[in-house]
Amino acid sequence: MSKKEVIFIVGPTATGKSQVAYLLAKRLKAEIVSCDSMLVYKEPEILTAKPAQNILSEIAHHFINLISISEKYSVYDYCQNAAKRIESLYKKNIPVIVCGGTGLYYKALLDGIFAQAKKDDNLRKELDEQIEKEGLQKLYQQLKAVDPEAAEKISQNDRKRIIRALEVYRLTGEPISVKKKEAKGLWGKIPVKVFGLRLNRDKLYEKINKRVDKMFELGAVDEVKGLLNKKISMTAEKIIGIKEIKDYLNNKGDSSHTGTVPLVEEAKEKIKQNTRRFAKRQITWFKKDSRIEWIDAEGKEPKGVADTIRYKVQETITKK
Repeated sequence: MSKKEVIFIVGPTATGKSQVAYLLAKRLKAEIVSCDSMLVYKEPEILTAKPAQNILSEIAHHFINLISISEKYSVYDYCQNAAKRIESLYKKNIPVIVCGGTGLYYKALLDGIFAQAKKDDNLRKELDEQIEKEGLQKLYQQLKAVDPEAAEKISQNDRKRIIRALEVYRLTGEPISVKKKEAKGLWGKIPVKVFGLRLNRDKLYEKINKRVDKMFELGAVDEVKGLLNKKISMTAEKIIGIKEIKDYLNNKGDSSHTGTVPLVEEAKEKIKQNTRRFAKRQITWFKKDSRIEWIDAEGKEPKGVADTIRYKVQETITKK
C-alpha cells in the first residue's frame, strides 16, 4: 500500500470501528491513528471501551493512553500532533488507518483548525453580562456587523458560539470566519478515503445497551471508585459514565431514595440513555459530510466489513 490513500473509518459508537480497523491493519500492515477524544486518556479503560492490550501490542496505535484524566487536551492539540504523525507515516510509506467517532477531531484533521485566540474570562464575563442586560439578539447584531459570514452560519440563539466569535474578533482583530479559512487540513494535501460504518438504529441501540451491561460486569463501578480522588479535567469529564457512576456512589444508601429500582441500575440506565443520545449526535454530524462512503455493518462480522473496505480501496487504486 505504498503511497496509497490514508483510510478513515468513522461513524457512531458501538458500530465496531476499532475491531474493523484492527483487522484491516493486519491485512495492510498498517498503523492506526485514533480519532477518539476519550481514548487519549490513560484512565479509565472500561468506560472508554479501549482496545484490548493484546491488540494495542500487536498493531501500533497512536493517540491512545497519552495523558492522565487530570490534564486538558484540546481538539487543537490533537489536530496539530495527529496531522504531523499521519503525514510522517505517509511519507515513510507506512499505511495509515485513522479510526474513531469524534466529529471535531475528524473535521479538524481533514479541514484544519485555526490557532485559536486564548480564552479571556473577563471578556466572556463582560459579554455574558451584556446579554443579561440587553439580550442575546443585541450581541448577535454586533456579530453581524463585524463578521456577517460567521453570523450567517451561527444560529441567533447559539449563545456559546456568538460569544466565542466576538471573543476571537476582539482578541485578534480578525473575524473568526477569516481565521478559519487560514486553517489547512489533510484534505487535498494527501490522498484520503473516508468510510463510515452504520447500523439500523434499533440494532445500534441494542449494541450500546449490551456494551454498557458488559462494562458493569467488567467492573465499571470499581473503576470510577478509583478515580474519585483524582482531579478530572474539563475535557475528561465528558467521558460518559464517570458522572453517572459518581452520582450513584455519592447517593448510595441515601434515605431520600425511595424508588424500587436499585441506584446502580439507575446509573446503568442513565449511561445507556446518554450513550444513545451521543450516538444520535454522531450520526447527525457525520451524515452532513458528503466525503464519507457509508458501509452497512448490519449482520456482518467485522472481518467482512474490513474486507469490503479493502476491496473498495483496491478498486479506487485500480481505476487511477
